[in-house]
Amino acid sequence: MASVSQDQIQKFHRDGFLVLEGFFSTEECDSMRSQIQGIIEGMEVPPHCRTEFSTREEEQLQAQVLGKAGLEHWKEEGRRQIAAQESLWGNGSSDYFLTSGDKIRFFFEKGVLDKKGNFLIPKEKSISKIGHALHAYDPVFKQITHSSKVQELGRKLGLERPVVVQSMYIFKQPGIGGEVTPHQDATFLHTEPLGRILGFWIALEDATQENACLWFIPGSHTNGITRRMVRAPSGASTCVEFVGSEPAYDDSQFIPLPIKKGGLILIHGEVVHKSELNSSESSRHAFTFHVMEAKGTTWSKENWLQPTPELPFPSLYT
Repeated sequence: MASVSQDQIQKFHRDGFLVLEGFFSTEECDSMRSQIQGIIEGMEVPPHCRTEFSTREEEQLQAQVLGKAGLEHWKEEGRRQIAAQESLWGNGSSDYFLTSGDKIRFFFEKGVLDKKGNFLIPKEKSISKIGHALHAYDPVFKQITHSSKVQELGRKLGLERPVVVQSMYIFKQPGIGGEVTPHQDATFLHTEPLGRILGFWIALEDATQENACLWFIPGSHTNGITRRMVRAPSGASTCVEFVGSEPAYDDSQFIPLPIKKGGLILIHGEVVHKSELNSSESSRHAFTFHVMEAKGTTWSKENWLQPTPELPFPSLYT
């Protein structure tokens, strides 16, 4: 790993993201891919917990209220579609998502399950992501998350008391890997003050425009946020709801960030980013985790993700 320079740190603060090629070795990437394959081989997911992954807010929220038939009718009425991203709608399994912060759970692409929850394609080809506590319970992903080079990078960024709040393995399956619409991570992981969330996104395969690399709006992290996903009140028909609205983004402002296997992208919690549908024949595996600077920071009690007695947010520096 090449040393990270102060010029690069300044570039991160200016743009809201930073590409660090060759941060992890081929061997480290292969160890993560091998480990996740073993997890998939041992995967047993009860049908009622098979949760599909969606990036549309109206599908996430309305499907839980109306069911699929009602949702289709609701769409036909011509209501405005509101873009969202890495959020979920479930087949009556919202608790499966809401309680996944301290567990290793499986989430699937849309259209891979029949009405009874059975797989229409091989299950290993149907997974969208595995989350949200790989960093805590799997030895390989724990070692990567807390590796000395990640800790060194955290210190160069000025993090004093960073804690790890969540982690995900993202598959971006060939041909069906779903679009992730423009979003800010702070919409889902809110802190007071803002500016305390940092994403580490590790390419485990080459990420190209063809297989849906990430796209960013440089400098967009300076504009704050206008929307939040919060826990719904007790007794509500959904487990989460959105407050505020997402602005319309100009596609011409986005720039692609292709990156080689082993590369790391640092992502500011308020920078706007997205990825397209993967219509190629190549997957785009990635491991990502989010860190919060805990010093002087309040984690919102309205966030979907909450620390638990079983898993308080662990320090990055341990």
